[in-house]
Amino acid sequence: MIDSKLLDIICCPLTGASLKVCHQEILDGLNKSIEEATLKNVGGELITEKITEALVTEDQSRVYLIKNQIPVLLAEEGIVL
Repeated sequence: MIDSKLLDIICCPLTGASLKVCHQEILDGLNKSIEEATLKNVGGELITEKITEALVTEDQSRVYLIKNQIPVLLAEEGIVL
């Protein structure tokens, strides 16, 4: 789980929007798309590994993965919902 103090200072690299922990419903939908081999990040790379943790923008328009407890906050690594 990501530290709440870290959540207070990080933001979406594209829009500057606040980020929050992604709800399980969103993760389930993303993982279904992974199973169907249809989920790509903004950079066009196919996502193939199951997502267990992620951050989502306040408006739920973009998701950023958390890998090894580290948020990957690169614009091209984001996933548009």
